[in-house]
Amino acid sequence: MTKKVETFYDPATFTLTYIVFDEQTKDAIVIDPVMDYNPKTEETTNDSVEKLAKFIDDNGLKLSNILETHAHADHLTGAKTLKKLYPEAKVAIGENITKVQEVFKEKLEMDMTTNGEQFDILLNESETLSAGSIEVKTIFTPGHTPACSSYLIDDMIFTGDALFMPDFGTGRCDFPSGSSKDLYHSIHDKLYSLPDETRVFTGHDYQPGGRELKWESTIGENKAKNIQLKIETSEQDFVKMRDGRDANLMEPKLLLPSIKANIVGGKES
Repeated sequence: MTKKVETFYDPATFTLTYIVFDEQTKDAIVIDPVMDYNPKTEETTNDSVEKLAKFIDDNGLKLSNILETHAHADHLTGAKTLKKLYPEAKVAIGENITKVQEVFKEKLEMDMTTNGEQFDILLNESETLSAGSIEVKTIFTPGHTPACSSYLIDDMIFTGDALFMPDFGTGRCDFPSGSSKDLYHSIHDKLYSLPDETRVFTGHDYQPGGRELKWESTIGENKAKNIQLKIETSEQDFVKMRDGRDANLMEPKLLLPSIKANIVGGKES
C-alpha cells in the first residue's frame, strides 16, 4: 500500500490536520486545514498552512483536493489560504453544508447564498471522489452538525468531530440542528459497520488526564472501549449521556468567527 498519512497538530484548538498522499504518484489531499487566529486582535496568520505547504513542496506532492469534514465551530479553516498557494486544488465538503448555511444565515443575519456555491465540490454518499490515485468515499455522519462527513480512504476513516479517541468519546451535539440521536446512528450504524481493523483518524485530541497526543485508533477499539459509545450501548443511554454532558459545556472560544468564516469556505489571509 502506497498511501501515507502525515499529521499536523494545532495545540491552540486541539485540531488535527492530515495530508494523505501516494508515495508513488505523489497525489495528495489535505483534510481540515487550520488558519491561525488571535481572538484578542482578530488577526489571522498562516503558520499552520505554511507547515502544510512546506511538507507538500518538500515531498513534491500534487495537491488536488482540500476536504472539510464539516463547518468547524472551534477554529477557522485554512482552506482558502491553502488554495491560494495551490490554485488547482478544489475545496470539497459534504452537500449538507447547505443546511448549516440556511440555519446561520438567519441566526447571524448574513448576506450569503445557501446553495453551497462557496465550495468547489459538494460531496455525496453515492459518488467516490477521485483525487488522482486516491479514492475517497464520503460517509455522512451527522449529529455534531447536520453536515458532518467522514472520509474513507483504503483502510482509513477520517471522522472529524463525530468520533474521537476511545478514552474521550464522541463529539458534542448542542450546536444548532445538532442531534445526539443522529450521532448515535452515524457512529453505531455506519462507522461501526466498517471492518474492525479500519484505522480511525480523529479531528481533535484533548489529551484527557494529560496523556500524550494521540490521533489514531481502530473501529474495533472504539466498539470495545469507547467511553461514551460502545457497540452494545443503547440509543437511549447514549442520548441521555450526550445531552446531559452537552448541557454543561461552554461554547467554543472561537465559535462566532469560526462559523462566519467556515460556512462560506473560509476567509483568505
